[in-house]
Amino acid sequence: MHKKTFKYILILLIILLFLIVIACTIGSANISLKITIKTLISIIPKIKNFINFSDINPQDYKVIFDIRLPRILISVIVGIALAGSGVIFQGIFRNPMADPYIIGVSAGAAFGATIGLLFTGNIRILNLSSTSIFAFLGAIGTTFLIYNISKIKGKISILTLLLSGVALSSLLSSIISFMMIYKTHDLAKIYFWIMGGFTNSSWTNLLIILPVIIIIMIIASFFMRDLNVMSLGDERSNQLGVNSEKIKQILLILASIMAAAAVSVSGIIGFIGLITPHIMRIIVGPNHKVLYPTASILGGIVLLLSDTIARTILSPREIPVGIITSIIGVPFFIYLLIRSKRQVF
Repeated sequence: MHKKTFKYILILLIILLFLIVIACTIGSANISLKITIKTLISIIPKIKNFINFSDINPQDYKVIFDIRLPRILISVIVGIALAGSGVIFQGIFRNPMADPYIIGVSAGAAFGATIGLLFTGNIRILNLSSTSIFAFLGAIGTTFLIYNISKIKGKISILTLLLSGVALSSLLSSIISFMMIYKTHDLAKIYFWIMGGFTNSSWTNLLIILPVIIIIMIIASFFMRDLNVMSLGDERSNQLGVNSEKIKQILLILASIMAAAAVSVSGIIGFIGLITPHIMRIIVGPNHKVLYPTASILGGIVLLLSDTIARTILSPREIPVGIITSIIGVPFFIYLLIRSKRQVF
C-alpha cells in the first residue's frame, strides 16, 4: 500500500473510532465518557485481569453493549457498503452523480420490505426478520432483472441499464403506493422503513451482513486498477488489455449485492453513496485504488454521524436517518448539478 494512501486510511479510521466512542455515550440514558470507554475496553478478552471494572453499572453495560454498540456498528458497516458501491457505480458510469440506487436497488428493496411487512407479520427466519430477507431478495431480484434487460449480445448497454432502472423503479413505487393505500393501518411501518433507520439493529443483523459486505468489498478491491483503466473509455481500456465488459458486469453484480445487503437492514438511506465518493475524490483524487477504501470509511463516518443526530436531536423520540442524510445530501447534489452545468457551458 502506498504511504500516502495508508496515511489517509489511518486518519479516517482514527476519526471513526473516536466517533464510535462518542456515539456510545450519547443517548437518552446519561452515561459518562469514562464509563463508556471502560465498558468498551471490558469487551476485550482477558483485559479484566489488569483493570478494575467494578464501577461499571450493569444497566449502563446493557445500554452500551446490547443497544447502542450494535446499532452504531451497523450504521458504520452500512455507510461503508453504500459509499463503496457508490465509488464502483460512479466508476462504471464515469459519472460523479451515480449512486447505488441508480439501477433500482432501492425500489426493489422497498417493494420486498413492503411485502414482508404486510403479508408475513415480520416473522423471524434464522434470527433475521422476514422484512430484511424480503428487502434483500427484492433488491437483488430487481437488479438482476434490469441487468438482463440491458444485456445485449453479451454486452451491457449503460443507457438501457439506466432507463430500465428508472422505469422499473417507477413501476415498483406505484405498486408500493397501492399497497400502502390498501393496507392503511400499516402505513406508518412502511413509511418509516422506506425513510431508513436502525431502530431494529441487533448483533444478529450485524453478524449476518458483516461477512457478506467485507468479503464483497475485498473482492471488489482487486478490480480498482481495472476501474482506473476503464475511466479512459471502453476502447482505450480494451487496447490496454482490460476486458471492460467483463469487469463492468462483475463490478455491477458485486456493488449491487453489497448495496442490497446494506439496504436490507437499514431501509432506504439516500445520498451516502453519492456525496462521500465525491468528497474524497476532491481530497485524494480520482485514483480508485485510493478512493475506494477512503470513501468507504468516510461513508461509515457520515452515516454514523447522521444516525447519532437522528436518534438524539428529538430525544427520547427519534427520526428516520434518511431525513438527516437527505438534508445533508440534497444541497450537495444541487452543488454537483450546478458545477456540472458550468463545466458544460
